[in-house]
Amino acid sequence: MIAIVDYGAGNLRSVQNALARIGAPACVVSDPQALMDASKLILPGVGHFGPMMRALDQLRLREALVRRVADGIPLLGICLGMQALYAGSEEAPGAAGLGLLPGVARRFGPSLRVPHMGWNSVETVGPSRLLPDAGASPYYYFANSYYAPRGPDTSGVCAYGESFAAAVERGNVCGVQFHPEKSGAAGLQLLRRFAELGPC
Repeated sequence: MIAIVDYGAGNLRSVQNALARIGAPACVVSDPQALMDASKLILPGVGHFGPMMRALDQLRLREALVRRVADGIPLLGICLGMQALYAGSEEAPGAAGLGLLPGVARRFGPSLRVPHMGWNSVETVGPSRLLPDAGASPYYYFANSYYAPRGPDTSGVCAYGESFAAAVERGNVCGVQFHPEKSGAAGLQLLRRFAELGPC
């Protein structure tokens, strides 16, 4: 069973409906014990980094997420949920992220319109278990004002003013800056690949 983490915000039902379309059993959970029983985890995200991390702490979900990742359970962060995988974000300098990936999410430069919203292509640039083969550039739906810089864990990139990490993968920790649940066939294919991942 895939557990979709409910911290009081996020595009939960759309994610659940997308998983149902590919035949992947999933449930929305806010109880730490339910995370311990799940075979995979999805952390969706919309809104502000600071309140999200506070909500995860108040619900005692941070510790459960980190523990399950240490157990080898696959975790997929979506949009703000991807940014939560990092140490922090410029959106809330005093709020600690999950720290599963190094670095902080940054705000797009002042010359760019934010949020970055709409369809944009993502190029596969590294080994990936979620994205198409290297060189492919499918389109996904974005809605973000902050982004993760490119790094050794970047598996897909998008260009908006500069090239940034649209997808990251490190062992069983995965993140996508776009919304696969709103990205048509390409998004469903990514969710299908995540649903088929084994533990690390």
